[in-house]
Amino acid sequence: MPAAPATVPHALGQVALTVKDVDRAVAFYRDAVGLPFLFQFPGLGFFSMGATRLMLSLPETPEFDKPGSVLYLSVGDIDGAFARMQGAGVAFRDQPHVVHRAGGSELWMTFFVDPDGNLLALMQEKPAAA
Repeated sequence: MPAAPATVPHALGQVALTVKDVDRAVAFYRDAVGLPFLFQFPGLGFFSMGATRLMLSLPETPEFDKPGSVLYLSVGDIDGAFARMQGAGVAFRDQPHVVHRAGGSELWMTFFVDPDGNLLALMQEKPAAA
């Protein structure tokens, strides 16, 4: 019997990212990356990313005390976002570059780390260059 639509996951609601210093991480994601800040209380910080929420938290147990998942942040202008974030002190590992071409479009990415060593990427779907 197929699962009822209400019981099937349909979107990513929240991503938890473990950090060592919530205040420092909130400042980085708000001021350097430019994510829309929602709220903060002791040990937690929250940002809006469209339909998904980013939660920054201190590690609850020693097993969570390590860099977490790669977050891929979609942008409409990867070159502009790269320049703005570099100007805010973000250290990128590479320049924006094509990682995949198909069906008349290109997927562009560039990678960076936050102050806690978590790997992140900017990504943009662009029409293929002529």
